[in-house]
Amino acid sequence: MTNDPSPDLHSAIAPHLPMLRRYARALSGNQKRGDLFTVMTLEAVLADASAFDLDLAPKVALFKTFRSVWFEVDGNPDIESPLEGATRKRLDQIAPDARQAFLLGALEDFGTDDIASVLGTTTDEAQALYDAGLSTIRENTHARVLVIEDEPIIAMDIKSIVEELGHECTGIADTRDAAVRMARETPPDLVLSDIQLADNSSGIDAVRDILADISVPVIFITAYPERFLTGERPEPAFLITKPFKRRNVQAAVSQALFFNDATLIEDLPES
Repeated sequence: MTNDPSPDLHSAIAPHLPMLRRYARALSGNQKRGDLFTVMTLEAVLADASAFDLDLAPKVALFKTFRSVWFEVDGNPDIESPLEGATRKRLDQIAPDARQAFLLGALEDFGTDDIASVLGTTTDEAQALYDAGLSTIRENTHARVLVIEDEPIIAMDIKSIVEELGHECTGIADTRDAAVRMARETPPDLVLSDIQLADNSSGIDAVRDILADISVPVIFITAYPERFLTGERPEPAFLITKPFKRRNVQAAVSQALFFNDATLIEDLPES
């Protein structure tokens, strides 16, 4: 007999679904496949509420359930297209547990104890896995990065993070026109963009103009990621939540470059 999840369980899970979808996409390398695993996770909880560990914080418990679903199904060729298979070859350069530990910590901001709870390891093992994932990605990426951000302190912080990772910051733009001009003068390998810019122009519109000329991955920064992670339309592949921590930016930059996942104009949210 299965146990139906209570309304309290529904309310505990709901706030974390956008973040789970982001993580699932990052882990799988594909929005469609990531959403499939997210749905399967919810189905697992609906089928048996005991799959949800009530002794853990709701977000940690949800990601732990996802982990069990991923571990059971991952690698099934029936749910991969040839393109997804190519993406997974890049993903597979990082050991599976190291990839998950890195994304849980750097992208989703889990502490080492929570990473250990999700992965079923000790805290020391979780830290070692995180470090291994970060090291592999750093060894395989180097790029020119354009920063579009109108807050000077935040812009300089992002610049320092980019350079700390061994990349070159080609410029900092605080308006749409400046961003497009800089991108044309020195085409970047990656764009990292805020949504709202100094002259009330849109970072999304700036990126749209840039992508009309070059194919490049884009990372957006927003205080409201749930507005873009809706599942109702194509979504940005890489999204950083404000206020961010340094390792959030490190994760998104390293991931975008490692997977070389160019953003398409039709994938952009509305400005």
